[in-house]
Amino acid sequence: MAQAGVLLDKDQFNCSICLDVLKDPVTIPCGHSYCSGCIQNYWDQDDYLGVYVCPQCRQNFNPRPLLARNTILADVVEIFKNTTLQDAAAPTAGRTFAEAGDVECDVCIGLKSKAVSSCLVCLASYCDDHVRPHYESSAFKKHKLVAASKRLQETICPRHDKLLEVYCRTDKRCICSLCLTDEHKGHDTVLAEEEIQQKKKKLQETSLKSVQKLKETEKELRYVIRYIKHSTEAAQEESERIFSKLIRSIEKQNSEVKELIRVQGKAAVSQAEEELEKIQKEMAELKRTGAEVEKLSHTEDHIHFLQKCKSLHFPTKSMEMPSTDALHYLMYKTTKGALVNLKDNLDDTLQKEFSKISEKVTLLKESSSKNNSEKAKVKDADIPYNSEPKTRADFLQYYNDIILDPNTANSYLCFSDGQRAVTTRADPQPYADHPDRFTSWAQVLCKAGMAGRCYWEIEWTGNGGVSVGVCYKNMSRAGGGSECKLGHNSKSWTLDCSPTACSFQHNKESMTISAQCASRIGVYLDFRGGTLSFFNVSDAMVLLHKEKITFTQPLYPGFWVGLGSTLKLCSI
Repeated sequence: MAQAGVLLDKDQFNCSICLDVLKDPVTIPCGHSYCSGCIQNYWDQDDYLGVYVCPQCRQNFNPRPLLARNTILADVVEIFKNTTLQDAAAPTAGRTFAEAGDVECDVCIGLKSKAVSSCLVCLASYCDDHVRPHYESSAFKKHKLVAASKRLQETICPRHDKLLEVYCRTDKRCICSLCLTDEHKGHDTVLAEEEIQQKKKKLQETSLKSVQKLKETEKELRYVIRYIKHSTEAAQEESERIFSKLIRSIEKQNSEVKELIRVQGKAAVSQAEEELEKIQKEMAELKRTGAEVEKLSHTEDHIHFLQKCKSLHFPTKSMEMPSTDALHYLMYKTTKGALVNLKDNLDDTLQKEFSKISEKVTLLKESSSKNNSEKAKVKDADIPYNSEPKTRADFLQYYNDIILDPNTANSYLCFSDGQRAVTTRADPQPYADHPDRFTSWAQVLCKAGMAGRCYWEIEWTGNGGVSVGVCYKNMSRAGGGSECKLGHNSKSWTLDCSPTACSFQHNKESMTISAQCASRIGVYLDFRGGTLSFFNVSDAMVLLHKEKITFTQPLYPGFWVGLGSTLKLCSI
């Protein structure tokens, strides 16, 4: 038992600087004892600061304390040295000896045991036996233990052999306190612990921003894919409407045009899906990086943490969105005009005109790629896609020459001006039955669906008033209920105009508009941007109402005409 007591006291007689039995022991004001030569050498390095620190408790002293030999402790140490200690060749049962690749204990004499911990204050590694004083003795309570590491030497300044406790932001590396007096004098420096906390916070913020950015981009890509599909559907409908007027001899070319549109739509969707796949891969990589950040945030090896931070990657580059206007302009600006001309020259002209369409599709695709490249260059400016035109000239860039569909017209509507104007009469017209016809409300739709940026204008007269708006194709037609009335269900939106009032209608909800409706109304639809706007037409364009909507299907312009009123589509 006495021998065990001697062994227990042995660690109390070690100098925490040289880790050997105290030689000529001295005690400093905080109560800790060291070899006289060790503490003198330790404080000599701090002379330039004028502040002297206890290596164990880190208490500061100023001025430098006078040291006197601790005679009592010296006598105890001498007795300890003369006491019979355990034989150096004591049995090694239970010890784990260091092998190749292991960190060796710095205290073991002879055959080295495997180190289990490293001390950032002692700058030494210890096995299970020699690390006990750090847990059992209050002298080591402020020492910082980490998992045994071979990189311990990396925490020492190679020039001054002092602990790297300071981070130089100017040079972006760790330094010791002596480095502050020479090559890093005047630099922006902070304690390494403070820099670690800021780095952790910044890494967490950057990680969150990257995740949010990728989620927003993924959402945008999914919307683009849906938009392209809707545009393709609308373009196919327009193609079907035009080709239905041609004779049987051009049905083959009709199929080819539809196939061309389908292929382009599929290619555009494929392109967007490829970008979506890239985003998903970036998300997976970001999760792995996040796991590494989480692991690093718990490490106590601050040098390893700071050095590892440099290699972490968080994607921040914004991804360019695929173009979504190509199909829309192909059908409404190019295909329509080209196909109308084919009616006068059937067999000989058809192949020639179809070739022109194919060439224009290719040009539009190339132009789309070029526009994407240009958009990427100005991406940093964060120009929103749904920025609206300002002047009438701007709006006319998106003008669509819409055409009324007689098959949808209520029987009390009478057409005039080449079927570009409708008037509600007291007597019904002899229209043939059709499943698309409105049976009760004096309403009519246009033939083509819209799925891009579109603008059109109407003029109206009369005391009965009119409604101008859009709806989905699957809105009910038969009956007199609200499901068939434009603006009174979830599938339609209208601006109601009368000589005395103006209001916006959607899903049985009405919003009164203070401005008076002019006789000429402009409608601007931004399908992808999700806006529907109504204007009194003038050079400056006076906004009557703007509605933010997430559209899910192509939209068809629709109109209700009161008894005695006339509505006319304007040609530009």
